[in-house]
Amino acid sequence: MLDAFTRVISQADTRGVYLSNEQFDALSNMVAESNKRMDVVNRITGNASTIVANAARALFAEQPQLIAPGGNAYTSRRMAACLRDMEIVLRYVTYAVFAGDASVLEDRCLNGLRETYVALGVPGGSVAEGINKMKEAAIAIAGNREGITPGDCSSLMSELGSYFDRAASAVG
Repeated sequence: MLDAFTRVISQADTRGVYLSNEQFDALSNMVAESNKRMDVVNRITGNASTIVANAARALFAEQPQLIAPGGNAYTSRRMAACLRDMEIVLRYVTYAVFAGDASVLEDRCLNGLRETYVALGVPGGSVAEGINKMKEAAIAIAGNREGITPGDCSSLMSELGSYFDRAASAVG
Protein backbone atom coordinates (compact mmCIF):
# COMPACT_ATOMS: atom_id res chain seq x y z
CA MET A 1 0.00 0.00 0.00
CA LEU A 2 1.25 3.43 -0.87
CA ASP A 3 -0.09 6.66 0.48
CA ALA A 4 -0.17 9.66 -1.83
CA PHE A 5 3.18 10.94 -0.58
CA THR A 6 5.01 7.63 -0.92
CA ARG A 7 3.54 7.06 -4.39
CA VAL A 8 4.69 10.46 -5.70
CA ILE A 9 8.16 10.13 -4.22
CA SER A 10 8.54 6.54 -5.42
CA GLN A 11 7.54 7.50 -8.96
CA ALA A 12 9.98 10.42 -9.01
CA ASP A 13 12.75 8.25 -7.59
CA THR A 14 12.13 5.56 -10.23
CA ARG A 15 12.45 8.17 -12.97
CA GLY A 16 15.41 9.82 -11.22
CA VAL A 17 13.82 13.28 -11.19
CA TYR A 18 12.99 15.94 -8.62
CA LEU A 19 9.40 16.51 -7.59
CA SER A 20 7.66 19.02 -9.84
CA ASN A 21 5.86 22.14 -8.64
CA GLU A 22 2.55 20.50 -9.58
CA GLN A 23 3.37 17.48 -7.42
CA PHE A 24 4.35 19.73 -4.50
CA ASP A 25 1.11 21.68 -4.92
CA ALA A 26 -0.98 18.50 -5.00
CA LEU A 27 0.67 17.17 -1.84
CA SER A 28 0.41 20.55 -0.14
CA ASN A 29 -3.29 20.64 -0.97
CA MET A 30 -3.72 17.17 0.51
CA VAL A 31 -2.13 18.33 3.76
CA ALA A 32 -4.35 21.41 3.81
CA GLU A 33 -7.41 19.21 3.31
CA SER A 34 -6.32 16.58 5.84
CA ASN A 35 -8.81 17.61 8.54
CA LYS A 36 -11.67 17.23 6.06
CA ARG A 37 -10.32 13.82 5.06
CA MET A 38 -10.21 12.73 8.70
CA ASP A 39 -13.74 14.08 9.27
CA VAL A 40 -14.99 11.95 6.37
CA VAL A 41 -13.24 8.82 7.65
CA ASN A 42 -14.50 9.42 11.21
CA ARG A 43 -18.07 9.94 10.05
CA ILE A 44 -18.10 6.81 7.95
CA THR A 45 -16.38 4.74 10.63
CA GLY A 46 -18.74 6.00 13.33
CA ASN A 47 -21.76 5.11 11.20
CA ALA A 48 -20.44 1.94 9.54
CA SER A 49 -23.00 -0.44 11.03
CA THR A 50 -25.84 1.89 10.03
CA ILE A 51 -24.46 2.30 6.50
CA VAL A 52 -24.13 -1.47 6.02
CA ALA A 53 -27.48 -2.33 7.61
CA ASN A 54 -29.41 0.29 5.66
CA ALA A 55 -27.71 -0.66 2.39
CA ALA A 56 -28.49 -4.35 2.97
CA ARG A 57 -32.08 -3.57 3.93
CA ALA A 58 -32.57 -1.50 0.76
CA LEU A 59 -30.89 -4.16 -1.39
CA PHE A 60 -33.06 -6.96 -0.01
CA ALA A 61 -36.18 -4.85 -0.43
CA GLU A 62 -35.33 -4.39 -4.12
CA GLN A 63 -34.10 -7.96 -4.62
CA PRO A 64 -36.14 -10.12 -2.23
CA GLN A 65 -35.06 -13.28 -4.07
CA LEU A 66 -31.70 -12.94 -2.30
CA ILE A 67 -33.27 -13.65 1.11
CA ALA A 68 -35.92 -16.10 -0.10
CA PRO A 69 -35.29 -19.85 0.36
CA GLY A 70 -32.50 -20.80 -2.06
CA GLY A 71 -31.27 -17.20 -2.33
CA ASN A 72 -27.65 -16.26 -1.83
CA ALA A 73 -28.38 -14.47 1.47
CA TYR A 74 -30.87 -17.08 2.73
CA THR A 75 -30.03 -18.50 6.14
CA SER A 76 -28.47 -16.49 8.89
CA ARG A 77 -24.99 -17.81 8.06
CA ARG A 78 -25.13 -16.53 4.48
CA MET A 79 -26.70 -13.25 5.57
CA ALA A 80 -23.88 -12.76 8.09
CA ALA A 81 -21.30 -13.44 5.36
CA CYS A 82 -22.98 -10.89 3.10
CA LEU A 83 -23.00 -8.22 5.81
CA ARG A 84 -19.40 -9.05 6.72
CA ASP A 85 -18.28 -8.60 3.11
CA MET A 86 -20.12 -5.28 2.84
CA GLU A 87 -18.43 -4.10 6.03
CA ILE A 88 -15.00 -5.16 4.75
CA VAL A 89 -15.47 -3.20 1.52
CA LEU A 90 -16.60 -0.16 3.50
CA ARG A 91 -13.59 -0.42 5.81
CA TYR A 92 -11.14 -0.56 2.89
CA VAL A 93 -12.87 2.41 1.26
CA THR A 94 -12.14 4.39 4.43
CA TYR A 95 -8.49 3.29 4.30
CA ALA A 96 -8.30 4.53 0.70
CA VAL A 97 -9.87 7.88 1.64
CA PHE A 98 -7.47 8.31 4.54
CA ALA A 99 -4.41 7.44 2.42
CA GLY A 100 -5.66 9.37 -0.60
CA ASP A 101 -4.84 6.33 -2.70
CA ALA A 102 -6.84 3.33 -3.94
CA SER A 103 -3.99 0.81 -3.86
CA VAL A 104 -4.93 -0.55 -0.42
CA LEU A 105 -8.49 -1.09 -1.62
CA GLU A 106 -7.33 -2.72 -4.84
CA ASP A 107 -4.54 -4.87 -3.38
CA ARG A 108 -6.07 -6.06 -0.14
CA CYS A 109 -9.78 -6.11 -0.83
CA LEU A 110 -10.74 -6.18 -4.50
CA ASN A 111 -7.93 -8.21 -6.03
CA GLY A 112 -9.49 -11.59 -6.85
CA LEU A 113 -12.84 -10.79 -5.25
CA ARG A 114 -14.85 -11.21 -8.46
CA GLU A 115 -13.29 -14.62 -9.07
CA THR A 116 -14.09 -15.66 -5.50
CA TYR A 117 -17.71 -14.59 -5.87
CA VAL A 118 -18.02 -16.37 -9.22
CA ALA A 119 -16.59 -19.56 -7.68
CA LEU A 120 -19.07 -19.32 -4.81
CA GLY A 121 -22.02 -18.52 -7.08
CA VAL A 122 -22.56 -15.08 -5.56
CA PRO A 123 -24.35 -12.72 -7.96
CA GLY A 124 -21.84 -9.94 -8.67
CA GLY A 125 -24.54 -7.56 -9.83
CA SER A 126 -26.28 -7.78 -6.47
CA VAL A 127 -23.02 -7.21 -4.62
CA ALA A 128 -22.31 -4.19 -6.83
CA GLU A 129 -25.79 -2.82 -6.10
CA GLY A 130 -25.18 -3.24 -2.36
CA ILE A 131 -21.92 -1.33 -2.72
CA ASN A 132 -23.73 1.44 -4.60
CA LYS A 133 -26.25 1.66 -1.77
CA MET A 134 -23.40 1.98 0.73
CA LYS A 135 -21.93 4.72 -1.48
CA GLU A 136 -25.15 6.72 -1.36
CA ALA A 137 -25.41 6.40 2.42
CA ALA A 138 -21.73 7.14 3.06
CA ILE A 139 -21.73 10.24 0.88
CA ALA A 140 -24.91 11.50 2.56
CA ILE A 141 -23.34 11.05 6.00
CA ALA A 142 -19.85 12.29 5.10
CA GLY A 143 -21.20 15.24 3.13
CA ASN A 144 -23.37 16.53 5.96
CA ARG A 145 -21.99 20.02 6.69
CA GLU A 146 -22.83 20.05 10.41
CA GLY A 147 -19.90 19.82 12.80
CA ILE A 148 -17.10 19.30 10.30
CA THR A 149 -14.14 21.30 9.06
CA PRO A 150 -15.44 24.21 6.96
CA GLY A 151 -14.71 24.40 3.26
CA ASP A 152 -15.56 22.86 -0.06
CA CYS A 153 -15.63 19.06 0.11
CA SER A 154 -16.86 18.36 -3.42
CA SER A 155 -13.57 16.90 -4.64
CA LEU A 156 -13.28 14.73 -1.53
CA MET A 157 -16.86 13.47 -2.00
CA SER A 158 -16.02 12.72 -5.62
CA GLU A 159 -12.92 10.82 -4.50
CA LEU A 160 -14.98 8.89 -1.95
CA GLY A 161 -17.51 8.00 -4.63
CA SER A 162 -14.75 6.84 -6.97
CA TYR A 163 -13.55 4.26 -4.42
CA PHE A 164 -17.05 2.82 -4.14
CA ASP A 165 -17.30 2.83 -7.95
CA ARG A 166 -14.05 0.87 -8.18
CA ALA A 167 -15.38 -1.68 -5.70
CA ALA A 168 -18.71 -2.02 -7.51
CA SER A 169 -17.06 -2.48 -10.89
CA ALA A 170 -14.60 -5.00 -9.45
CA VAL A 171 -17.41 -7.36 -8.38
CA GLY A 172 -20.16 -6.53 -10.86
